[in-house]
Amino acid sequence: MAKIAFIGAGSLGFTRGLVRDLLTFETTKDATIALMDIDEERLDFAKRAVESIIAKGQYPAKVLATRERKEALKGADAVCCTILCGDVDVWRYDIEIPKKYGVDTNVGDTRGPSGIFRALRTIPTMIDICRDMERYCPNAILLNYTNPMAMLCRAMQRTSGIQVTGLCHSVQGTAMMLAEWIGAPMDEVTYVSAGINHQAWYIEYKRNGQDAYPEIRKAVEKTKIYKSELVRNEMFLALGYYVTESSGHNSEYNWWFRKRPDLIKKYCTTGTNWNPGEYAFILKEYQRRKTKWKKEIEEWFKEGAPIDLARGHEYASSIIHAYLGGEPFEFNGNVPNKGLISNLPQDACVEVPVLANKRGFNSIHAGALPPQCAALNNLSIAVEEMAVEAALTGDPMMVYHAICYDPLTAAVLSLAEIRKMVQDMLRKNKDHLPQFKSITL
Repeated sequence: MAKIAFIGAGSLGFTRGLVRDLLTFETTKDATIALMDIDEERLDFAKRAVESIIAKGQYPAKVLATRERKEALKGADAVCCTILCGDVDVWRYDIEIPKKYGVDTNVGDTRGPSGIFRALRTIPTMIDICRDMERYCPNAILLNYTNPMAMLCRAMQRTSGIQVTGLCHSVQGTAMMLAEWIGAPMDEVTYVSAGINHQAWYIEYKRNGQDAYPEIRKAVEKTKIYKSELVRNEMFLALGYYVTESSGHNSEYNWWFRKRPDLIKKYCTTGTNWNPGEYAFILKEYQRRKTKWKKEIEEWFKEGAPIDLARGHEYASSIIHAYLGGEPFEFNGNVPNKGLISNLPQDACVEVPVLANKRGFNSIHAGALPPQCAALNNLSIAVEEMAVEAALTGDPMMVYHAICYDPLTAAVLSLAEIRKMVQDMLRKNKDHLPQFKSITL
């Protein structure tokens, strides 16, 4: 019997979906599902939800719910991580302080000042998870869903021998979006995506073995399609290759779309997770989740805990099934660059095709990226490397250096202004950065 551990099991949407998927496989239908969360109420809801799925599917699986990470990890074969370090009471300053200085952020969980500070808060916990895995389940694989994906995975891959990869929805989601634009069923589509998380590129996108980029270019000429992803479509028209993550996220990762209010108004209107510039809406939504989630979950239970037991589209269950001896499974994962992309730095965390099997993660060589795509990736990687170094060493100046090179920040602020902004952010995060002996720049 397999044991699958969920760290941050109180992330109820992820936990329900991933457990549902796992139980559809022969290798994991009788698994022990070990749920761990530091929030007792969320943990209890997760336990009840998983028990309901097991009962509905009449699976021979078992549930273990614990607030002790070591108990959840002991003897695990695979670990899924969906944690959040610090709630909206600190996260809000990742958005509000840069905004005060003129750096307008949309989502703020991956790159830029916001993503870097989320990484600084989260990396110590992720490394602690790896250390516990080294002791209690050294042969287990770790599947991370927590952002900022590239920085967290890079820190873990740099400091631990645990097999870890990061999973993101953007590759398969965008592949399906492009297929819809050209009217192609997904069984006619093949692609190769390579780069870094949220900034990978479809270096090949084919329909029935033929290059489909001419069809995509024709599709983007249609006003409705063009406006549906303004930022990404502008990047595509300029760079020639389609990027994997949404317009809302990608508007933050470069100089081109958010450095002036008129550009935000022109380009950042659709195709985003939230309406750009409407931070008040984002904050309100998170506060709603914080205060009303219990009521919503209880209503779900009162309705009979409805859930479709058919397997969904997440990669995790298929990866775990492959690792436990099932059919090999190819996915796009975040792994160390061991010559996989020749014009990106060695050992940087890259997102490339990976084959999962009983050996674990077998990364697939992608070759060189087009130079115009590699240029943007290389800048993002340089920033991420400095941010990871800062998190591991507790060096506040390295935080400043990382944010100095963030393209959106640099397009808006002077070096002196960046220093003041970073100092403000360090002060607000002081209680969440125990690795920093000093927060003075």
